[in-house]
Amino acid sequence: MHPLAPPPATQVFWGSRFKAVDGSDLSPSGWFGKPLLVNFWATWCPPCVKELPEINQFYNEAKGRGWQVLALALDSLEPVQTFLQKTRLDFPVALAGAQGLSLVRALGNESGGLPFSIAFDNGGTINWRRLGVTTLADLRELAKT
Repeated sequence: MHPLAPPPATQVFWGSRFKAVDGSDLSPSGWFGKPLLVNFWATWCPPCVKELPEINQFYNEAKGRGWQVLALALDSLEPVQTFLQKTRLDFPVALAGAQGLSLVRALGNESGGLPFSIAFDNGGTINWRRLGVTTLADLRELAKT
């Protein structure tokens, strides 16, 4: 199967560190070997805000089967914290920082548009990618594969 992002880009992702909204450092490497959904979003992006409750529902349905979810905001801390006070998310949320847009492009979203979601299989390879709104039905289908 042809990977959806070049191996160097996935290696950069797995070696990255992000600042979680609580100020701690977050490294996705701890999830390597498990299926992982990564959602790139921003508070100023209405489609992003619309899909997050469905992604949260997916997480709560699929975490028992090993799925992890990480939301990486291409945004600043204050608006993300304000958003999270209104919308509860049960999975980790971190800031993609200055590297966010270049990471999004390297992972296969050349336009840099949001929202953008990718899924990694157990081997750490991207096996699914979506530019635009992701629905709960899409994610349920993904989790079957």
